[in-house]
Order: sequence, then C-alpha cells, then structure tokens
Amino acid sequence: MREYLDVLDDAAFGAATKVEPKFTSHSDPSSQWTAARKSPAFFAYSTNYLIDTDHSVIVDVEATRSIRQAEVGAVRTMLDRVKDGFGLHPERIIADTAYGSGPMLGWLVDRKIAPHIPVIDKAGRTDGTWTRADFEWDAENDQYICPENQELKQFRRNYSDPNRGPTGKGVAKYRALKLTCQSCPSKARCCPNMDFRSITREEHEDARQIARDIAKTKQYDISMKLRKKVEMLFAHLKRILGLGRLRLRGPCGANDEFLLAATAQNLRKLAKIFPAPQQTQKA
Repeated sequence: MREYLDVLDDAAFGAATKVEPKFTSHSDPSSQWTAARKSPAFFAYSTNYLIDTDHSVIVDVEATRSIRQAEVGAVRTMLDRVKDGFGLHPERIIADTAYGSGPMLGWLVDRKIAPHIPVIDKAGRTDGTWTRADFEWDAENDQYICPENQELKQFRRNYSDPNRGPTGKGVAKYRALKLTCQSCPSKARCCPNMDFRSITREEHEDARQIARDIAKTKQYDISMKLRKKVEMLFAHLKRILGLGRLRLRGPCGANDEFLLAATAQNLRKLAKIFPAPQQTQKA
C-alpha cells in the first residue's frame, strides 16, 4: 500500500492523465486495463526501450502504465538519464506516431534532437477543401498566406492593453477578412460554409514543421526501417524469453523484471558483437 501511494503522483504510474481508468485491479492498482487491436483486454504494464540503432543494444529501460501519455513521458526520462549517466546525446530520435505530439516534438527540438517521428496532425479535411498545409506560413510577419495570396492574421491592430495582444502560448487563431473571403473566386474550395477562413496554429507548430520537413528526406526513410529493430526486441521479449506475464506486482516489480529482461537481451547481443577470444593450443 505504501508503494502504491508513493507512485500516485508519478507521471508514469498515475499522474500522466486525468482520465479515470475503466477498471482497477484490486491486487495491483497501478497496472492499466488495456487491450491490443481485436484482442481481449487485461491488466498490464509497458516496457519502454531506448536503443542504439547501430547495434540494437538497449541503452535504457523505463516501466510505465500502458497509456500513451506515460509512454511518451518515458522518452524524456530515459534521454535525461542517459545524458546524466553516460554523457550520451543522440542526434536524432526514431519513434512511431504516438510520440508525434506538438509538446513532445518541441521538447526534442529545444534539445537539438532531430525528431524522425510522424507528426500527429488532425488538420486534414475530407471534403476536398483546402487544408492548413495549403497555406504558407510567414514567420516574419506572423501571418498565413492563402493560395489566393491573401493574408490571415491573428491581430490586425496594436492594442494599448498588453493583455489583449499575443501571448505566445497555447493555440493561436489566424483569420482572413470577411469582405476578402466573400469576393474570393476560390471561396468554394476554401470556406464554403463560413463567412471567412480561419486557421489555428499550435504553440509547437515550428517543431511540427521541422518534423514534417525531416519526413521528406531520404534519411527519414532509413530511420523508419531502423525502427523495426526495437519492435523486434519486443517480439523477442515475448516469444523467445517468454515474458508474456510478470511474476512481480507493483511498479517496482515491473521495473525490476523489465530491467532484468533487457539485461538478458543485451548479453545475448553483446555476445555476438564481441565474440570470445580464440584459445591457443599448446604444442
């Protein structure tokens, strides 16, 4: 009970999200009720790996509840830990779409780590109208330029009250002039059901754009192939080492088992990288 109370404020095991779990295990309350696609649900923990893609060596391990917010936070924990412990600072991070949120990408870009991660982008449209990607961002003037070369601005005058000006935080909305949109020949392709076009811009949109630009490079295609190495380690963990169920309960027990399993995987890998020295025969 003391261990359970200690981890309630830990983002990895209780404080990562405010959403109440659907079910709670009476024997292990920190575990997460979860399910894979078209599979039965069960209580589980997640293991998160930080690996060296050159040799598939596991650099760090972090146990969390099986929720996206906790798993994303584990990346920050592991990166800070390997930097403090080993002085390692990766040039790039390869991960799947679950890690492509704006705050996560912004955190990586601020630390000069290239995010080779698909961006979570919900700005796409299915009705055939122009999306945010069709509008050009003008950072110098803090505005968007539409395909008809019209300006979308957040503020169109300078306020004497600083509280009414841009805050630099959260989501900003950029709007076009109503008169401009009403007379625009492309209104049907832009905002057929609105009087004017507006676009929202998130706080970490610059970092999201950096990730989008990286996704167009050849190195990104190579990174997506290298990402399979960590997936293979998870498959090896279940199928070869047989870690389908945990023997210990609680966050500390899960972390101990995941750490021991990763150690076993590293020993097998290092044995192949550094073969045993050849013994010389005596005459």
